[in-house]
Amino acid sequence: MLRFAVILFAVITSSTCQKYGCLEGDTHKLKPSPEPNMHECTLYSKSSCCYADFTVQLARSPVIKISNSYWNRCGQLSKPCEDFMKKIECFYRCSPYAARWIHPSYTAAIQSVPLCQNFCDDWYEACKDDSTCVRNWLTDWERDRSGENRCKNKCIQYSEMYTNGTDMCQNMWGKSFKVSKSSCLCLQMNKKDMVAVKYLPSKSSEESSSSSSSSSSSSSSSEERACQKKLLKFKKLKGEEEE
Repeated sequence: MLRFAVILFAVITSSTCQKYGCLEGDTHKLKPSPEPNMHECTLYSKSSCCYADFTVQLARSPVIKISNSYWNRCGQLSKPCEDFMKKIECFYRCSPYAARWIHPSYTAAIQSVPLCQNFCDDWYEACKDDSTCVRNWLTDWERDRSGENRCKNKCIQYSEMYTNGTDMCQNMWGKSFKVSKSSCLCLQMNKKDMVAVKYLPSKSSEESSSSSSSSSSSSSSSEERACQKKLLKFKKLKGEEEE
């Protein structure tokens, strides 16, 4: 059973990587490859778009800054909130899946990556008592000459800045993420993603099918059923491995 799970992961990851490659950010590789010595983001160690050296700064806790962006401008993040921030950073920097949703005008960015509702709700719950001074972490900072981020407004709690998990997921990183209506055709930044990504359309294929809503709806329903079926098998396999 364990061998089957490993083979399944390898096949899904390999086909995804060959088709999409990596984003074109300053820390990204040209194409994903194994990184067995990652300090953080180990979910992507078998096929990573970042180098192991990059993950050193994410492995520290508390995280002070990543590259030239400080995480503690409104005080140090709580450990639960920091853990979710790491998941997002790891996905953007290291995931071989991220390029499926590459921004059409900016190839170092992502757009409309579907996140699961429960992931967004849990993220909000983890961060609601922490503080921030920006609503959009991509555009609302003031940047000094060295490119470091600084607050333009006062710090307030996440629960004041965002109404709920949906509001936070769909605004904190601009248009990078959206909340999915599906409980399976979405990402949770965990091992379940290797099942979901097989059935998830890329942003470009979503746009091309939007003109025919009836066929798109039918296709989405069949993908949902297939995803749920495969996810049940995956959970069963993982349960047997842990016994």
